[in-house]
Amino acid sequence: MSLPSGQGIAAIPLSYDFISRLHLDSQQMSSLVNVSLLAGAADATYFTSLSNLSVPAISLQAYQPEFYNVLGHGARARKVWDLPWEAFHEAGIYNRRDNSLYVSSNYKSLEDNINITVVSLDSDDYPFHSTQFPNLAMANGGSSYYPPGCQHNETPPMQIWCDEGDFHTYSQLLAVDPNTNKSTTIVTSFLGRNFSSLNDVRQHPITGDLWFTDADYGYFQHFRSEPTQPKQVYRFEPTTGIIQVVADGFVQPNGLEFSPDLKTLYVTDTGAQQFKAVPTQPATIYAFDIVDEKRLRNRRAFAWADTGFPDGIHCDTQGNVWAGCGDGVHVWNPDGILLGKIFVGETSNNFAFAPGKVFVFSNHRLWVVENIKAQGREVCKDFGVGCQ
Repeated sequence: MSLPSGQGIAAIPLSYDFISRLHLDSQQMSSLVNVSLLAGAADATYFTSLSNLSVPAISLQAYQPEFYNVLGHGARARKVWDLPWEAFHEAGIYNRRDNSLYVSSNYKSLEDNINITVVSLDSDDYPFHSTQFPNLAMANGGSSYYPPGCQHNETPPMQIWCDEGDFHTYSQLLAVDPNTNKSTTIVTSFLGRNFSSLNDVRQHPITGDLWFTDADYGYFQHFRSEPTQPKQVYRFEPTTGIIQVVADGFVQPNGLEFSPDLKTLYVTDTGAQQFKAVPTQPATIYAFDIVDEKRLRNRRAFAWADTGFPDGIHCDTQGNVWAGCGDGVHVWNPDGILLGKIFVGETSNNFAFAPGKVFVFSNHRLWVVENIKAQGREVCKDFGVGCQ
C-alpha cells in the first residue's frame, strides 16, 4: 500500500485506533528451543514438527549450542507490528539524527509504488511513518553511505539506495540525505549499459568503494524491460568513476556483505525464486576471497538455505553470517555450519541490527529480538557505539 510523498500513517485510509489494534506484542520468550540434528537426520518429519506453530509466530531455535553464545541466554523475541500492507521488506538503514531505521516497503504496482518506512527507535513501541525520497522510483536494498572526503569514524551522513528503476527511469545507485530530503545520483550504468534491477549494496569501510548486485526482479515483477546484460556483482569507485564486474555466473545475485575482517565477500543467489518458485535453482550463499580490496577469487558455496532462499545478509562482529530466508533469519558460523534460526514461519527478506537487538522484516510484520549478545558488523560505526 502506497502513501503520498512525505506523508505518514494519517494518509492511510484507516483510523489510527485500527492501526493501534494491529500493534500486537507476542509473548516474550526467555529461552531458546533446542534442535536435535541427530533426530532430524534419522527422521525427515522432525523438522516439520519444529514449525508446528500457529504461524506467523516467533521462535528462537538453537541448532548448535554455540547459538546460545550468539544470542545470549537473556534474548527476548516479540512481534512489533502486523499491518495490512507490506511495509517491512528490505534495507533497514540507520539515521542517527532522528534515531530511526529506514526500511523499503514491498512492490505492489506501478500505481502504488515503493515507500520508505521510517521506524523510530526512541520507544520500545517502535512507532513508524512512511515517506518517499526524490528521484527514488523503486527502492530495494541499501546501506549507510560516506561520500568521498567524509571521515568513516563519524556516524553516516547519508544513505545509499538501490533503485530498481521502472519503465521510465534508470536503475541506479542513489545517495540520499534523509535529513534534508535531497538525493544525488551516483551511478546508472556499466559504461553506458543500464543495469537490470540493482538489488543490494555495501560500502567498503576502508576504500569507500561501493559493491553491489544487479538481478532482474524488476522484469519478473513487470516494472522493468527484459534484461540486456548478465546478472553480476560490481565494484564502483565514487572518487574516480571506475566500475568493474567482480563476479558473474549467478542466476539472481541478491544480498552481499563483507566479513568483519574484510577478507571475504558473501553473496546470496536467490535463483530459486523467479517468475515462480524454482526449487532446483540456487538458494545459496557464496563466499569469495577479497584480493587487494578490489577483486574477488576462490568462489565457493558457503551455505544453502533449507527453507526458501537467503536474501538480505549481514555479519556480526564475530564473523557469523546471518541471512533472511523462507522461514525467518538463519545464522551460520564462519565455517558455514547452521547455528540456529529466528523462526517466524514466513519469508524474511531482510533484517537490521541495532545495539543489543535485531529487527526482522517479513513484509506485513516487524519482529524484534532484544537483549541479544551479538552485534552487527556495522553497528559500532553507524550508531557511534563501541564494538564488543
